[in-house]
Amino acid sequence: MTIPRGGSKREAAAFADRHDWWVERQRARMRTLTRFDGDRDATRTLAARVLPPLLFAWAAKLGLDVALVSVRDQRTRWGSCARNGRICLNWRLVLMPDWVRDYVIVHELMHLRRMDHSPRFWRHVAEAYPRWREARGWLRTNGASLR
Repeated sequence: MTIPRGGSKREAAAFADRHDWWVERQRARMRTLTRFDGDRDATRTLAARVLPPLLFAWAAKLGLDVALVSVRDQRTRWGSCARNGRICLNWRLVLMPDWVRDYVIVHELMHLRRMDHSPRFWRHVAEAYPRWREARGWLRTNGASLR
């Protein structure tokens, strides 16, 4: 990518915003290339330490009560939410960009309001996390490389 010379701070900020997706894609690619070079168990341990506090912080921000959070090795899901308030998160969430991980967390939390994927559910998600479409697109494009 070529960065333009000269110009104002506003033009530079606009340029950075337009190319934010590229930066995130490169970061994700680097995470993917190096994700299992280290200790897989260490990554899972990190996820178990990092993800529950993040989920509880989002729950507090959104005014939701969570009964229990667990971090698991789910093969086909990034997360799940049960009617009893238990939320399970995939440990691989720590391998993706923060803004995508936050979308998955918010998505699961919104199931505490609606246990379906109806238009009303997606309105709740959009209110809580406006970048949800972009994050969902990232998952569709890059998610398989993390499994």
